[in-house]
Amino acid sequence: MATTHITPETNGVRYGLFTAGGIILYFLIASLFGLAERIELSFLNGIILAVGICMAIVNYKNSRHGRMPYLHGFGTGIITGAVAAIVFGLFFIVYAGVLNRHIMDGIRAQDLFGFDLSVTIAFLAIILQGAMSGVIISLIAMQYYKSPDHKPLTGLE
Repeated sequence: MATTHITPETNGVRYGLFTAGGIILYFLIASLFGLAERIELSFLNGIILAVGICMAIVNYKNSRHGRMPYLHGFGTGIITGAVAAIVFGLFFIVYAGVLNRHIMDGIRAQDLFGFDLSVTIAFLAIILQGAMSGVIISLIAMQYYKSPDHKPLTGLE
């Protein structure tokens, strides 16, 4: 794909899929070692998400020869986080609903959410956590990756 056709949307979707692949790979490795039920280890998902969002923003900035509008970069990060969260959430539905039904028992045993936790509620929690983390990470990353001559609005134009 030529760099002139990269938009925040296409770039965000592409890197969102890469990021979701990284999170899924980490989850499968943790599951292989019996650590997938440890909720506190999910902070590494945030690190993987941050790396994916930063890579998406850098790729978009490089495709624009270092001149990137602030909201384009911010949107790229948000889309990356949302796509990664949705894809991982869908994977979790398949994994916890079909492949390994006992994982929910281990998560329920920690009594973080009570015994009413279902795969659907876990899916919604994954989407919410991923999307909100994506917004915050994008906001922080754009302070570093914004164009050097970026000036905030001083009033209504």
